[in-house]
Amino acid sequence: MHDPPHGYERIRDVSGKCDICGKTTKFGHNVSFSKRRTNRMFKPNVQSRVITVAGVAKRRNVCTGCLRTMVKTS
Repeated sequence: MHDPPHGYERIRDVSGKCDICGKTTKFGHNVSFSKRRTNRMFKPNVQSRVITVAGVAKRRNVCTGCLRTMVKTS
């Protein structure tokens, strides 16, 4: 991989899929006042977090719903 230009940081690409529950992009419609439908995407709020899996800290892409559940159960 190439190094980023001076002054820029490497941005970690977060996939659109949760590694815990498998939540991915869903498709639907925007509906205007005149009921005209246009296509749109509903993307999950996926964030890169360090979580412990079987006692080992690993970086995973986790949706915010799973993060909330982890906080509730811990």
